[in-house]
Amino acid sequence: MKKHLHIFLSFILLACTTGCEHLPDLIDLDKPHPNKPLVTPFASGLTAPIGIETDAQGRLWVTEAGTGLADDGQLSLVTPQGTVYPVVTGFPSGLSPEGAVYGLNHLILRGNTLWMLHGVEGKLYKFDVSSFQPGDAPLQASELEYEDLGTFVKAYEFEDDTNESDLFNLTTGPEGDLYIVDAGANAIIRRKNGTGELSIFAVVPPIPNPGGDPAQVESVPTGIVFDGQRFLVSTFTGFPFPQQQATIYEVDLQGNTSVYSTGLKNITDIELGMDKKPVVLEYGTWTGETFLENSGTIVRSTQEKNTRLVTGLNFPNSIERSGAKTYYVAQTFDGLIQKAIL
Repeated sequence: MKKHLHIFLSFILLACTTGCEHLPDLIDLDKPHPNKPLVTPFASGLTAPIGIETDAQGRLWVTEAGTGLADDGQLSLVTPQGTVYPVVTGFPSGLSPEGAVYGLNHLILRGNTLWMLHGVEGKLYKFDVSSFQPGDAPLQASELEYEDLGTFVKAYEFEDDTNESDLFNLTTGPEGDLYIVDAGANAIIRRKNGTGELSIFAVVPPIPNPGGDPAQVESVPTGIVFDGQRFLVSTFTGFPFPQQQATIYEVDLQGNTSVYSTGLKNITDIELGMDKKPVVLEYGTWTGETFLENSGTIVRSTQEKNTRLVTGLNFPNSIERSGAKTYYVAQTFDGLIQKAIL
């Protein structure tokens, strides 16, 4: 079944409540945490927050997908005190036939340049953050520079071609090149720094389906990080969402893909801890008909084991580390960002 990632997530468009249980130390799992971590709502009232990026001033830049009923997607700035300012408004926001909202996806800040992905438009937007101060009137999305990546992806002849593109998440690698996971094509796109030249860096392979029907399901890439030596890519399995089968792939600098770890539930994002080990978000438990509320988790994954650190998250979609001990988690359907101080 081919898709945009948002279609997978449309199975849980329902009334949600927030929840967060015990949150042990994400930095050193082998030692007991001496204090109870502080987990608090940081920013609320957002409209489908998807991506989170921090800056040197401790502020958050957040992409909001919108309602799906109007062009009301936006980029927002959240101050360290949790106050939200609109920065760029008017991004297209729509609904899939299944009722899932699509619009802006993830973003990354490098220097003063903020790069934002709009999956369905197939655009990579560029914004100079130094041009905005809290309280300024927001810009319109139509005023931003952008590059058309979707046309390149759709025209590329993959061996297992979905004929779709959904630019979803990104990171930087050697020489400042951007590496972008496409959740429609199940591929990693490389954009060369300076020239903007595009190429297919790697393809994310399907996985066997233990249920046997179909024999294989897609591994939909949702997140990507670079640890200085290799890329790590998180995945969300395709329908019927076989449990404990989601995989983190490692991709070397030549684009060769292998398994880093598996045995996870569907993963929506990946971050690196201070020790360069991946910390991922599991979206929730699939019942065969829907995903359960408050069943999302934070997991520290190594090649030896997966350790669930947090339970009770409500459909978490994005995780961002700031400094050594602070993590931000976006709960898209609650319009909420939570802050955890460890």
